[in-house]
Amino acid sequence: MGAPAELDIARVVAGHGRHVVLETPEGRRLIGHPRGKKSECVVGDLVRWQASGDEGVVEAIEPRRNLLFRQDEWRTKSFAANIDRLLVLVAGEPMFSESQLARALVAAEDADVPATVLLNKTDLPAADAARERLAPYARMGVPVLEVALKARPDEARARLAPLLADGATLLLGPSGSGKSTLVNLLVPSAQAQVGEISRALHSGRHTTTATTWYWLDEAKRAALIDSPGFQEFGLRHIDAQRLPALMSDLRAHVHACRFYNCTHREEPGCGVRAAVERGEIAASRYRIYLEILDELTRPRW
Repeated sequence: MGAPAELDIARVVAGHGRHVVLETPEGRRLIGHPRGKKSECVVGDLVRWQASGDEGVVEAIEPRRNLLFRQDEWRTKSFAANIDRLLVLVAGEPMFSESQLARALVAAEDADVPATVLLNKTDLPAADAARERLAPYARMGVPVLEVALKARPDEARARLAPLLADGATLLLGPSGSGKSTLVNLLVPSAQAQVGEISRALHSGRHTTTATTWYWLDEAKRAALIDSPGFQEFGLRHIDAQRLPALMSDLRAHVHACRFYNCTHREEPGCGVRAAVERGEIAASRYRIYLEILDELTRPRW
């Protein structure tokens, strides 16, 4: 999607429907409209634009470093572009879905985005059960941090500071995990910023369902991108044959399979199933693999 290089550049920092909020290098924010009927902009995009009255027209999207998204049978939903890391917030109350966590990590691996899991509400009794569910991920090498955002906010802020000190971090998490608490802890002006965007887009309260970019420092070196919660995380954009390579615990044992095209379901001499039997791959992880594989190999009508 090309555009003249002399056009001004801006970053997409929020969006709602076909409209986006652009931020210029000088820090000015304005409403942007795509050229054409459909907006392909996502938060984090760098775009070329030109003025149209007090607003802007997006003429082109600059090449992306990455794009994290989910896709089911009906639609594709993009989270953000040009991100440096993914932070998945989970909790024991309500207990997080391991399937949703695994899917988010697969999507991040596919997009070449490093991921960290943040376990919140560690002051509550259900934290032990949540830790047990997260143990296979820690063994796989996925960083797992623990916080109690409401009970120990200063400790949480200090623990997260090194991770979030530079670059753009996309925050994902189910409802009830504490995402709003985290955003308000790290970005005290978050509610005011959402209000400004809401008024600019004339969308009222519905803007709270939109992905939003927050700067974490005055120098604008670090940003937090808050994305709406979700109930499903489709991976229909993943090639079924690539799935084991995107799950590091399975990937470590694929070389031991007798057949190069082993699906790890029932073929003889399967290195992955042998690793499950030896306890080197958690049974829950193998069940999730089969669940996703069944979805990816299901006929599309």
